[in-house]
Amino acid sequence: MRSSLRRTRRTGLPAAGLVSALLLTGCSTAWEGAGGEPAAAPVQDVLLQPLGAHGPDPFTASTVRNTAPPAAPAGGQDEGTTRAREVTGSTPGLYGGTRAVGSCDVERQVALLAADRTKARAFAEAAGIPEANVADWLRGLTPVALRADTRVTDHGYREGRAAAYQAVLQTGTSVLVDQYGSPRVRCACGNPLRSPATDPGGVHQGEPWDGFDPDRVIVVRPTASVVASLIIVNTTDSTWIERRTGSDGDEDQAPAVAPACDPDTCALTGSGTPDPDAPGHDASPAPATPDPARPTTPRPETPDPSGTGTDPAQPVPDPYTEPYPDPYTEPFAEPSDPSAPDGQVPPEELFPAGAVPDRPETFQG
Repeated sequence: MRSSLRRTRRTGLPAAGLVSALLLTGCSTAWEGAGGEPAAAPVQDVLLQPLGAHGPDPFTASTVRNTAPPAAPAGGQDEGTTRAREVTGSTPGLYGGTRAVGSCDVERQVALLAADRTKARAFAEAAGIPEANVADWLRGLTPVALRADTRVTDHGYREGRAAAYQAVLQTGTSVLVDQYGSPRVRCACGNPLRSPATDPGGVHQGEPWDGFDPDRVIVVRPTASVVASLIIVNTTDSTWIERRTGSDGDEDQAPAVAPACDPDTCALTGSGTPDPDAPGHDASPAPATPDPARPTTPRPETPDPSGTGTDPAQPVPDPYTEPYPDPYTEPFAEPSDPSAPDGQVPPEELFPAGAVPDRPETFQG
């Protein structure tokens, strides 16, 4: 058995005692910055959360729909790797589901939080959204199921506030993911989810499930830009489904360009960078508006061989970065008097005819 498995500790702590232990190991509700990354903690134990378990201090009752849990894809992490593998949120096969059926009842989740304003406020704080936007935010998420054991920052509802802790969610867990492919809500308990701590450094708490392997736990990395759809695996017949983000499955269809691997054997390997030719999976940043202070188009490495300046690879000058003409350096008009010496302007052009104020001349030369 791998050495990392020895760190998994089986424990029968009651829920209240477990939460107290988690809080003592550095779990808190403190967050850093607007990007939603959790504040660093010295050491945090990681709670193992089985497929259907509510976990300690759930926010709401379960909103999971009875759908077949997806099987984990074949393949695993390279031997000798101790850090959780990162997989991009738009990777084909990262999630599963049933065609035309969402894995979570989003409207029920909205109603459960709307019935308790204090709980809704704590939920919004943990999720990093305004309290007034909870319902619309939930309706913009996509219900899917995990196809790999996934580490997250989970939140329980305790004494009117959200208590953060590190957790691993079992394969098959129903979640709601955002438009960047990141899990944001665990449907079995209504808990808001965030990105996990970089390296919690603690041990695994709880009872491991069959097939649990710390070396095969993944971390979902958000895409760099919004994705229009996710390519997921149909759990009923192991086919590909394209699910539009923010939909409940009612618009599911077969992808126009299916991934190259088979759904049953498509392993979540490497960094999980999606196929750029797959529909809805452009993980590159969207074209940005040019910065008026700095051109964004790189200069070509080779000049136009024709010397005409019409090479299509030649960057188009940015009108906002071209200097405006300096009116004080523009050449004067040609003198109208051809007899005037070079470099001098006739007095009648320098000082047009007209009323001249009564004051001494101050110009020299």
